[in-house]
Amino acid sequence: MIAIIKYNAGNSRSVQNALQRLGYKSEVTDSPEEIFKADKIIFPGVGNAGKAMEYLRNRGLDALLKSTTKPLLGICLGMQLLCKWSEEGDTECLGIFDSKVKRFPEDLRVPHTGWNNFTSLQGNLFKDIDTNENLYYVHSYYADICSDTIAVCDYILPFSAAMNKDNFYGTQFHPEKSADTGSKILNNFLRL
Repeated sequence: MIAIIKYNAGNSRSVQNALQRLGYKSEVTDSPEEIFKADKIIFPGVGNAGKAMEYLRNRGLDALLKSTTKPLLGICLGMQLLCKWSEEGDTECLGIFDSKVKRFPEDLRVPHTGWNNFTSLQGNLFKDIDTNENLYYVHSYYADICSDTIAVCDYILPFSAAMNKDNFYGTQFHPEKSADTGSKILNNFLRL
């Protein structure tokens, strides 16, 4: 079973629909017992870092997510919450990835919305993916490039488009909204 973390952040149903199109069954849940039993965990998100972390802490999901040894994919806010800290609400996050999350400078067109490509692809998440392929982004905050970065996007400044450390993966882009390329990336994750 694939658990999609419910934590008062949007996009859970979009992710579930994308998995269903690929032929996978999943459950949207905030139950620690159900998440613990899952084979894979997807941590989606569109929302506020501070409120999302509060929800996770109140339900004990922060400790569960940090300690899991199962493959976990954070998407957008989900990836950002896997970092050390977010400027959004001065929020201490889960601390998996060695990166800080910052807001794009105010003089830029924010949020970064639309299709963009990426470079420096590394690892199994990008099997059969080319850097010329575009993915869908919508975000006002970005994760710094660090030792866990496995793909880079450049929207005025370079940032982590994807990250990986041990069993933890993250994408700033939305694979569930990124057409065939996003479907390939989700499938690559689910086959890990």
